[in-house]
Amino acid sequence: MKRGIALAAGLGLRLRPITLTTPKPLVAVAGKTLLDHALDKLADAGVEACVVNMHHLASKIASHVAARQTPRIHLSDETEELLETGGGIAKAMALLGDQPFFAANADILWTDGLGDMPALMRLEQAWESQRMDALLLLVPTQRAFGYEGAGDFFLQDDGRLQRRGKAASAPYVFAGVQVLHPRLFQDVPPGPFSLNLLYDRALASQRLFGLVHQGGWYHIGTPDALGEARRLLG
Repeated sequence: MKRGIALAAGLGLRLRPITLTTPKPLVAVAGKTLLDHALDKLADAGVEACVVNMHHLASKIASHVAARQTPRIHLSDETEELLETGGGIAKAMALLGDQPFFAANADILWTDGLGDMPALMRLEQAWESQRMDALLLLVPTQRAFGYEGAGDFFLQDDGRLQRRGKAASAPYVFAGVQVLHPRLFQDVPPGPFSLNLLYDRALASQRLFGLVHQGGWYHIGTPDALGEARRLLG
């Protein structure tokens, strides 16, 4: 896959006061920003061009990525209106082309297990355009650092996903890393909307799939979690 998008337009409200002056994607862990962790992994997976959307402190994000050579960066400015995950990708579709692409949240951090195939390459290898509109990377809730929710999905034997719904808990949380097909964005509403709208469409047509991540995953939602992640990852 030659194209991707790094979603960097979040507000990072729970990470205040840090994010009052630094956008969450530019917070550093283990020697580089969260955004650079994502962009480096995309580049390593063969992505040649990547959209970075931005809203909060957008000029700082634009300045930060200006010097990157790989992947080639295209900026999508949401300063006037925050479009949420689905709306942000929909706005960038002209830059993403007509082939499946990676999408990665730029405010989380994932690591690949020692000796394991990188997560993005595993996603690309597992992707089947004939069967899938979306393939989501999943993390077992017991291995999800900083996550305190009840889980998002059940994973069926054939790889299809089922939402937690009314169940008390589900074994997997969405990792914020995925492969999406452009056809998923046909006839989307204008303005802000969540990717959950499109996941529900894919669920209805049995075209929403998942893949379990084999490495580490860090949800850095609070200053305390940030400090602990820095301690663990050096």
